[in-house]
Amino acid sequence: MRRVALALALLLAWSAPAWAKPPMWVAHGAGGATVVLFGSVHILPGQLDWEPEALKSALSEADELWFETPIDASNQLDGARMVMTRGMLPQGETLSALLPDDKARAKLATVAAGLHVPMPQLERLRPWLAELTLAQAAYAREGADAADGVERQLTDTAAPQAERRAFETVSQQIAMFADTSAADQVASLMDTLREVQDDPGVYRRLMQAWLAGDLKAIDREGVQPLRKTSPSLFKILLTDRNAAWRAVMLDRLKGKGRVVVIVGIGHLIGPGGLPQLLRDSGVRVDGPKP
Repeated sequence: MRRVALALALLLAWSAPAWAKPPMWVAHGAGGATVVLFGSVHILPGQLDWEPEALKSALSEADELWFETPIDASNQLDGARMVMTRGMLPQGETLSALLPDDKARAKLATVAAGLHVPMPQLERLRPWLAELTLAQAAYAREGADAADGVERQLTDTAAPQAERRAFETVSQQIAMFADTSAADQVASLMDTLREVQDDPGVYRRLMQAWLAGDLKAIDREGVQPLRKTSPSLFKILLTDRNAAWRAVMLDRLKGKGRVVVIVGIGHLIGPGGLPQLLRDSGVRVDGPKP
């Protein structure tokens, strides 16, 4: 989920309590298969102690390890190329011209200046890529990086015996951003600009909620604002993907294997989250409930 991915893990010059760890769920198939669900944060500061012992144990026994998209170097390079191909505005168009009014343009300029991102660079970008560019600059300013995110930490070292799988290709994930309407892209960009400029405390609140397993707080601070700002983007990024991923998990639960699934925490909470969707399908799922 983009809003959570952009928001969680900024402004983290603090240490979480040693006892606080993110939640996880375990789904049980009738034939003995298990699917462990862990909600990740894609970008984190270094040296953060976040991994629950139960997740370490599950990874040590996993037959398959699933991520949202492949995280190997080749796919990351292909993704970077596709981002630039699909993220640039046509010659003669500017990002500022797509914004609703002078106030919005002023906010963009203020945030860009504060993050030391040149406006001429942003003006060439479609709103979705401009948003990600500004977010990346904010991460770097606060010492957070994708290299320290949950997925990158786990893909290289965890569960060496497990087959790596992915729900989506890099191309499919980029298309979810690039194919949304200009209006939805602008609305999401403006929401992120507002957060960066007007509500820096949201980052600390979201990280604290994640580490403490406070699903209601994550939903309130990170998920519901996207639903309100852009219902169509919410459907693309959460509702539709969760439905597709549930089908994959139901298939895996028919066998006997041990599967660990690592996806953004926004996919696992609330009545539309994967744990509840599996419960609605008749699967026994241990762990927090909405």
